[in-house]
Amino acid sequence: MAAFDLDAALKTPHRWLVTGAAGFIGSHLVEQLLSRGQRVVGLDNFATGKQQNLDEAVAKAGPGAKERFSFTEGDITSLETCQQACAGVDFVLHQAALGSVPRSIKDPLASHRANVDGFVNMLVAARDAKVKRFVFASSSSVYGDDPTLPKVEARTGRVLSPYAATKLVNELYASVFERTYGLQTVGLRYFNVFGPRQDPNGPYAAVIPKWMASLYGGEAPELNGDGTTSRDFCFVLNAVQANLRGALAPGDDVSDTVYNVAVGDRTSLTQLYALIRERVAKTRPEVKDLAPRHQPFRPGDIKDSQADTTRARERLGYAPTHTIAQGLDLTVLPGARS
Repeated sequence: MAAFDLDAALKTPHRWLVTGAAGFIGSHLVEQLLSRGQRVVGLDNFATGKQQNLDEAVAKAGPGAKERFSFTEGDITSLETCQQACAGVDFVLHQAALGSVPRSIKDPLASHRANVDGFVNMLVAARDAKVKRFVFASSSSVYGDDPTLPKVEARTGRVLSPYAATKLVNELYASVFERTYGLQTVGLRYFNVFGPRQDPNGPYAAVIPKWMASLYGGEAPELNGDGTTSRDFCFVLNAVQANLRGALAPGDDVSDTVYNVAVGDRTSLTQLYALIRERVAKTRPEVKDLAPRHQPFRPGDIKDSQADTTRARERLGYAPTHTIAQGLDLTVLPGARS
C-alpha cells in the first residue's frame, strides 16, 4: 500500500458528504477537502457543532472554496434528510454523533437515537444513493475492559458505557450492510483526537481543550484519577488523513474493516498535563508550577489505551504526520488556538 499516493488520488474531483460538518473533526475534513479542490456537502444539526467552525474551515480552504461547498442544517435521525444529503455523493465521511461517555451514561436514549438510529439512516441513504464508500467514526471505547496493549482490532472486551455500545453497534451494522447490500464501509476507531476547534466548554468537553482553557484562565484543571491513566492522543490531521485514505485507498481488503486511528504511543494524564502547562506557560508564566486538582476516576472510562496501527498502515498507507507534542504546538500556542 506504500504505492498509494493520496495527493494524486485527490486530484480527481469527487463530491463528498461530511456529516457533523460543523463539529471539531468534521470541520477539519471540510477544510482539507475544499483546499484540495473537492466539492463538499456538509450536514449538521448544530447540537454540538458551531457555525464558526464551518466559517473558519471554508475561509482557510482558499479561493473558490465557498462555491464548492453546500450546507444543509438537518438531523440524521430523519431518513429524508439523510437521503437528500446523499444525493449525487461519491463518498460519505460520517462524523455526526453524540460523543462523550459521561453524556451517554446520563442519557443513553439520546446517544442511541443519534448514534444508532441516525447511523442506520445514513447507511440506508448511502446504499440507495450508491455511494462508492462509506467511512465512519468509531471509537477506541469499543475495546472496553480488554487489558491488552497495544489494542489490536480483532480483540475487544466488554464495553463499559452506552456510548461504547453505540459505536460497537455501528461497526456491526456497517459490516452487515456491506455483506447484504454491497455498500463498501470503513470504520475508524479514533483514539483521543485533539486539535484546534475542539470545544473547551460544557460538562462533556474533552480533556485537552478543557485543561487549556483552565490554564489560560489561570485556574488549576481537574484531573480524574491519580494521573497514571494513559491514552494514545491523536492530532486531528492524523484523523483527517485516515478518513481520506479510508475513502480512496484501492484494494479488495480495504472495506468491511475497522482501523485504529492513532499514533501508536501512550501518554499518561500526568505527562499530558506537563506538556500542556509547559506550552501555556510561555505566555502565561504564572501557571508554570500550578498543580491539577485530582478528582475520582470516571465511571465507564478505560484505564489505559494505546493503538496498534499496523492494519491502517498496511491497508490504507496511513502514517501519522504529527506526534502529541507537535499537535499540541499547533493547538496550544497563541495564534494557533481557536
